[in-house]
Amino acid sequence: MEKDALAAGVSEVGGLFTTAEIRVLICYIFSSINAAVPGNLLANTLHYEGIANCFEVNDSIDYLCKNGQLKQVNAEEDTYIITESGKDIANTLKTTLSIVVKERAYNAALKMYSRFKNTKETDIKISRENNKTFITCSAIDDDTPFMSIKLMVSDEEHAIHIKEKFLSNPNEIYSTVIDLLTK
Repeated sequence: MEKDALAAGVSEVGGLFTTAEIRVLICYIFSSINAAVPGNLLANTLHYEGIANCFEVNDSIDYLCKNGQLKQVNAEEDTYIITESGKDIANTLKTTLSIVVKERAYNAALKMYSRFKNTKETDIKISRENNKTFITCSAIDDDTPFMSIKLMVSDEEHAIHIKEKFLSNPNEIYSTVIDLLTK
């Protein structure tokens, strides 16, 4: 297959250089995750992993929407779902992609999706009170915080580090706190 996609930021080993491969990979990822996936974040993730150029991924998402394989569900969040037509493409053509590329892309996309979902289900605020820095991390259910933890930290850099840790797995933190409080 002749290279017809932008190659900036794409790894020579394991990278995709044709628009057809990128479109198949997008259908494969959306079909595998089977939830509303943010397009821009997916494009950035695949670019960061060296799998596909972010501009090519965004163009491919637009193309797949226009042709009925993807459907935008929330413009504000830039989220899309796969249609039956897109699932058919993913199932029919998934063998055209190497297992290594599919696995790398799927794992990166799943991690990105998990973080996207965690961001929606949490509220994190960094504040200054009486010359001290605080971070408040809240787990949210239906816009209602069901657990909040407020910590005094040494500085904003430390607060950002805690924020990243909390966003990586808020359920584990919530479960650990509940276990400690109920034992």
